[in-house]
Amino acid sequence: MGKIIALLWVVLFSSCMGITGGDKKGMAKVEKEKEMEYPITKTDAEWKSELTDMQYYVLRKAATEHAFTSDLLDNKQKGTYVCAGCSTPLFKSEHKFDSGTGWPSFFQEIEGNVAYDVDYKIGYPRTEEHCAACGGHLGHVFDDGPQPTGKRHCINGIALNFVPSNQ
Repeated sequence: MGKIIALLWVVLFSSCMGITGGDKKGMAKVEKEKEMEYPITKTDAEWKSELTDMQYYVLRKAATEHAFTSDLLDNKQKGTYVCAGCSTPLFKSEHKFDSGTGWPSFFQEIEGNVAYDVDYKIGYPRTEEHCAACGGHLGHVFDDGPQPTGKRHCINGIALNFVPSNQ
């Protein structure tokens, strides 16, 4: 019985250490975000006045829209997906595919217009994507996409606007 109690204390102590370690990584991420500067900068009040409530929470507060709610999910038109915050071109329609996840997905970004970071918000590292021009949160990239890249850029549709090719 004493061994079981001792084992439980070790497990409890170890799990607390893990949570603390995760928080430190998360704090480092927050500090890193504050240090990053983007070509397009606005005050929080300016972002709030220019974006819808949902765009603001996704782009500026790194929220996630509900799966299968984006008007862009089933869009099959040819054109370019741009940042809803600053209109920077991010993805081309020819790189879009149906991932079945409920969010618009792309196997390739427009090089140089999407920036990457690591977030620990759910307890393990994920590669976060954001607009390289304004820093708006877009979504995450995973290594389970189709060829030729093997990447799945899982993007919040509310963070995007679509510009058809004929415009």
